[in-house]
Amino acid sequence: MELMPGVPEVSGLLALMLLHDARKSGRTDITGAMVPLFKQDRLQWNRKQIKEGVDILKAALAIGTPGPYQIQAAISAIHAEASGPDETDWREIALLYGKLHEYQPSPIIELNAAVAWSYAEGPNTGLQALYALEASGLLKDYQPFYAAKADIYRRAGQHNKAQEAYETAISLTANDKEKEFLNKRLTELSSTS
Repeated sequence: MELMPGVPEVSGLLALMLLHDARKSGRTDITGAMVPLFKQDRLQWNRKQIKEGVDILKAALAIGTPGPYQIQAAISAIHAEASGPDETDWREIALLYGKLHEYQPSPIIELNAAVAWSYAEGPNTGLQALYALEASGLLKDYQPFYAAKADIYRRAGQHNKAQEAYETAISLTANDKEKEFLNKRLTELSSTS
């Protein structure tokens, strides 16, 4: 920031990094297993660092020339400032992903928006967005697409479809921690069916 004062995207990037780093201790448990956002202990998040990131973001946004880093930082700030998953402003996150997509058109950003809409307006809204994305074929080999689809199907009560999507997600990852996480989700799904 010192080399490029007054450039809001530089501040946006710094805010984004601070906000992501502030939540790192909650992303895995003591064994190194992945912890989904909804189960993370927010007391482990670095509140001082979150405040610093939010303050930098607010100053950047006040300049009035938003960009992709500022938008991503705003999304991260909404997650970081929410007292719990149910208090997260998912509608605002979905709208921000829409704005981000204007700057950086990407099927991955569309996927993130679909997930946010699934929380903002219900699983069926998220599924409709996923179906449109799936029809494009752009994410046919992208493991997070199937993991997201599985979770949304699970929340919609469509357990057979969720199982299929989890199995596809598992087949598309070589990362042992991701496989462990997805297998655990699949096992949890089987025990509730």
